[in-house]
Amino acid sequence: MIVGRVAASAVQRQVRHVTPVPARSASSLVGRVYEQVADEMRLVIPPALMHSPSPQALAAYWMLMREPLLVSGTVDRASKEAAAAAVAVATICPYCVDMHSVSMYDLVGGHDADKLAADRAGDMRDPRLREISQWARGAQESPGGLPVPTWLTPAQSTELVGTVTAMHYLTRMVNVFLSSFLLPPGVTGRARQRMKQGLGRLLRETLRAHREPGRSLDLLPDAPVPADAGWAAGNPFIAGAVARAAATFDGAGERWLTPEVRAVVYEHLDDWRGADTGISTAWCEDLLAGLGPADRAAGRLTLLTAVSSHQVGDEVVAEFRRHVPGDQALVEVAGWAAFEAARRIGARQRIAAHGAHQETRRSASHNTMKSHPHFT
Repeated sequence: MIVGRVAASAVQRQVRHVTPVPARSASSLVGRVYEQVADEMRLVIPPALMHSPSPQALAAYWMLMREPLLVSGTVDRASKEAAAAAVAVATICPYCVDMHSVSMYDLVGGHDADKLAADRAGDMRDPRLREISQWARGAQESPGGLPVPTWLTPAQSTELVGTVTAMHYLTRMVNVFLSSFLLPPGVTGRARQRMKQGLGRLLRETLRAHREPGRSLDLLPDAPVPADAGWAAGNPFIAGAVARAAATFDGAGERWLTPEVRAVVYEHLDDWRGADTGISTAWCEDLLAGLGPADRAAGRLTLLTAVSSHQVGDEVVAEFRRHVPGDQALVEVAGWAAFEAARRIGARQRIAAHGAHQETRRSASHNTMKSHPHFT
């Protein structure tokens, strides 16, 4: 009991910018989500806490992560964790790199986990994990990047695209709302390896537990699957999670952001192919030059969250809150931006059906993406 309270206090202190709903006092939808998270993760983890000022965003986050990554499906957990860690490397999210490389420590050992965490996926020993990691690392650059590995079945590809899509959402949110590192950055070498081994053992039960699909879907109302999520059509649970999340964040965008701000973000993301924006944020200021002060503050937060979330600093958040106060608005606006980027990355992945020509599938994916109103 005492250990549990200490752990809960420690993880709550990792959250920035918002005040989480304490697990002991959570009720209604937040309480229901917390119950599932604690049951499957052994405690209410920081990514859940940081979403808690918005019950709907919290539920959307949980199902986005749970249904593709945590559910016992057709892809082994090690492959999913490798894909998750690779996305964290791509989005410069040290916290998530630590978290998912720790999971890999227990599932596959330290060598491949450390190589992936160091952005050296090409040096991984396991050829299967190496190819999955290299694809996931470059997924945001598709259709210029690697296709989904063709030896995967369509069902397996759907689970991995779902994992990558969810992680592109989550890493952006973590960069905004959590402390930068899960593990102390000053701990290096053998001490760091031992720490990862120890944490991996603590996570062993959660990494190997069997989980049935669909448990999270009752948390939010049913919603139509958006056209840009056609890649999820073969898995009703992942499709349902993405559909409910899309409805949640579409509503958040309409609630808090003007059409002018949303249009700037849509236009930029439609042309964005994962390129690093560099140190300067002048590109962002140029895009917002014609907007008023409140819209510039909202546009700055959303554009940076969507394409360069590690650059969302205290001043960006403070300026937004001067115009739109309240924790719920901040979580929902950042969530909208993170999801808008993630949904496009998912839509751009090329899943090859067995016996079908890869280019045919690429064309179909392109047409599906264009049918979504935000991509036209």
